[in-house]
Amino acid sequence: MKKLIYVLVAVVALAAAFVGWRMMAPPPDDLDLARSKQTQAGMFTVAIAPESEPVRQGPLHSWIVTVTTPDGAPVEDATISVDGGMPQHGHGLPTAPAMTAALGEGRYRIEGVRFNMGGWWELKLAIAADGRSDDVTFNLVL
Repeated sequence: MKKLIYVLVAVVALAAAFVGWRMMAPPPDDLDLARSKQTQAGMFTVAIAPESEPVRQGPLHSWIVTVTTPDGAPVEDATISVDGGMPQHGHGLPTAPAMTAALGEGRYRIEGVRFNMGGWWELKLAIAADGRSDDVTFNLVL
């Protein structure tokens, strides 16, 4: 019985060390930090920009998302859902960001984005417009 307890303690310690190492690892060197890209299926081109720079850890942020067709025409009347998190830490965003306004010319305001710690974050947008839907993920490093 004692031997089993020692093995379990060793396994838990190794798992904790692995998780700690993974959480502290730097982001991948080849991480795509572009703030404009096509959605996964190529239905839309999406650009993101914070309403104020620099993007900092702690405060709530608002972002402007610009959605166009692949040929550059603004996409009006879109709905945008927001998700994301820290891939290396395995947790999501600490807030529930949402699209709060359509600003015209394919631009939309997303409010309530908060990054509660430094590191690699993903901002995932699901876009629906004109009977089509597609997703895009942006990488941010704070």
